[in-house]
Amino acid sequence: MSLTTRRKQATEQDIAHAAQTLFVERGVAETTVEAIAERAEVSVRTFYRYFRSKQDSVIPLLTFGAQRWQNLLNDALQGTSSSRALPEAIEAATREAIAGNGATDAMPFELVRVLLQAAESDTALRAVWLHVNDHSERQLAQILTSGEPPAVAQYTAQQGRLLAAAATTAIRVSIENWALASVQADPQTLAEDAAQVARLMTSAIYLR
Repeated sequence: MSLTTRRKQATEQDIAHAAQTLFVERGVAETTVEAIAERAEVSVRTFYRYFRSKQDSVIPLLTFGAQRWQNLLNDALQGTSSSRALPEAIEAATREAIAGNGATDAMPFELVRVLLQAAESDTALRAVWLHVNDHSERQLAQILTSGEPPAVAQYTAQQGRLLAAAATTAIRVSIENWALASVQADPQTLAEDAAQVARLMTSAIYLR
C-alpha cells in the first residue's frame, strides 16, 4: 500500500471517528459538517472529498463492523462440513462480533444507538444504515457460495443470497429493536438474542 493511500485512509478514519464522537456528544441533528471537519482537523473542502454528507461519514465505522462479522464467520466455517455447521457458525460469529472479547473489539454500542434513534426521522441516515446492511448481505452471500467448506459452497447463488439475507436481517432487526427500546438490554443480552435469532432463521433455510 502506497504512502498516499495510507494517508487517505488515515484521513478518512480521522473524519469518521470525529463524526462518531460528535454524534454521541451532541446528537446527529445538532452536528454539522463544519464541526466534524474542525474536530478532525481538516478543511470542509477536504471533508467533502471523502464524504457527501455528515451521515455518510460513519460508513467506514459501520462497514468495519460488518466486515469483522464476515471475517469471524469465514474463520468459523473453515475446515468443517457438518450439516449444522453454518447455523452454529453464524450464531457464534454474531455473538462475538456484537459483544467482542473486550472493550476494544465490541460493537460501538453508543454510536449505533444514537444513529438508529436519529434514523427514525433522518432519512439520509436510515439510507446509510440500510446501505451498509445491503452491502454486508451481498458480501456474505459470496462467502456462502464460493468459499469453503463444501457444505456451504454447494449452495446456488439464489440459496446463498437467501441465507445471507436471513442472517443479515436477523442481526439488523435485533440491533434496531435494542436501540429503540425504552429500556435497553445490556450488550451481552443483545449479542445473545441476535445470535439465537440468526441461528433460528438460517437453520430453517439451511436444514430444510
